[in-house]
Order: sequence, then C-alpha cells, then structure tokens
Amino acid sequence: QVQLVESGGGLVQPGGSLRLSCAASGSTFSIYRMGWYRQAPGKQRELVATITRGGNTNYADSVKGRFTISRNNAKNTVYLQMNSLKPEDTAAYYCNAAVRPTIATMAEDYWGQGTQVTVSS
Repeated sequence: QVQLVESGGGLVQPGGSLRLSCAASGSTFSIYRMGWYRQAPGKQRELVATITRGGNTNYADSVKGRFTISRNNAKNTVYLQMNSLKPEDTAAYYCNAAVRPTIATMAEDYWGQGTQVTVSS
C-alpha cells in the first residue's frame, strides 16, 4: 500500500504565503512524477504543478511566478511553496504521485486526502 499525506494548509490573508508538504510512505519502490492539483467548490480538479524525479517542473499559468514546487527524493516528499496568494487560490489541494510499489509491479497514480487552503481577509 502507498499513502500520501499532505500537511500545511490553512487560512491566510491575500498576499500571504503557505507551504504545503506531501510525504509518501508504505510500499514505494520508486516514485516518478509528483505533483499538486486543486479543486475549488463547483469546479473541476486542475493541475497546479508537477515535478519529475530529476527535478523538471511544470506549472499552471495561473500560478507561474508565485508558486514553487520542489521535492526531496530521499524523504519521498514533495513541497509547494505558495507566495502572493490570491482569493482565487482558495481550494482543496491534493498531492499526486506516480509510484511503483515494488520491483514486480507497474507504476500507478496515487492521491492524498487533500488539504484546504483558504485565502481571505
């Protein structure tokens, strides 16, 4: 079994910052792409940012220049540093990872339970 556990969400004022963390545990023979998605009420889940094992990153246009994704492969952890937060960033943020649980299995997508980020004055 693979578990992704997020932390770091909360309430912040516009212009503020938050740092999200997501740690993968359990059967994690190899972790490939890791990333963050978000879903606001009444909207579809959307990509925020992804990072490959080698450190190549990809961002949604709406967060470029404000959010930074990073990872620590030794700790099986991915981070999302969010600066200059706006009310439209309010959403549940979900961690995603492509994980190969064992040497005998194929990689699959796994999701965390989500952490709420609310940007409001």
